[in-house]
Amino acid sequence: MWIYHPLKAGDKMGGCMKAKDIMIPFQDYLKPDDTLRAAVKLFKTAVRGEQKTGVMGLPVLDEKGKLVGMLSMMDILRAVYPSYMSMMNLGDFTWDGMLESFAKQAGYKKVKDLMTRDVVTVREDDPLMECVDHLVKNRVRRLPVLDKTGKVVGMLYVRDIFFAITKAMLEEDSGGVK
Repeated sequence: MWIYHPLKAGDKMGGCMKAKDIMIPFQDYLKPDDTLRAAVKLFKTAVRGEQKTGVMGLPVLDEKGKLVGMLSMMDILRAVYPSYMSMMNLGDFTWDGMLESFAKQAGYKKVKDLMTRDVVTVREDDPLMECVDHLVKNRVRRLPVLDKTGKVVGMLYVRDIFFAITKAMLEEDSGGVK
C-alpha cells in the first residue's frame, strides 16, 4: 500500500533536489582517437567522487570539449565478443584462449568506433525525478550533466540517485508511515 506524504517546503526530496545536488563533478574523459587500451587504463584509475576510484563508463569529448559520445564497459565487452559468435551453434566449441586473444586485438580499436553516439544527458538544474525518468526509459546507468552552455560539468550515476531515494525512504518524518 502506497501512502502519499507531502513534504515540507525546502525539503530536497519535495521536488527541489536537482541533478547538480548529487552529481559527481566532471574530471576524467576520453577522446575519440584514444585506443581501448588507453580507455580501460583510465576506467581503472578514474576518480569517481572523493573516495571511489574506477568507473564503468566515461564521456567522450572532442578537441573543443563538446560531448560526442559515451564509452561503457559493455561497449568494450562488445568489442571483444565477435559478432559472428551470436549466429553460431557452438556445440563442442572450445572458448579456451579466445578472451585473451580477442582482448589484445580489441585494445588497438579506437574509442570513436565503439562509443555510443546518441548520449542521454540532463541539465544541472533538472529535477532528480526527470533524471530517474531518463535512466529508466533509456536503460542507462550514468548521465552526463550539462551546464547552460552544453558543457559537461558532472556525471550522475544510478547508484547516487538510488542512495538519495533510499535516504528519503528510510528517513523518519513526523507524521508519516515508516
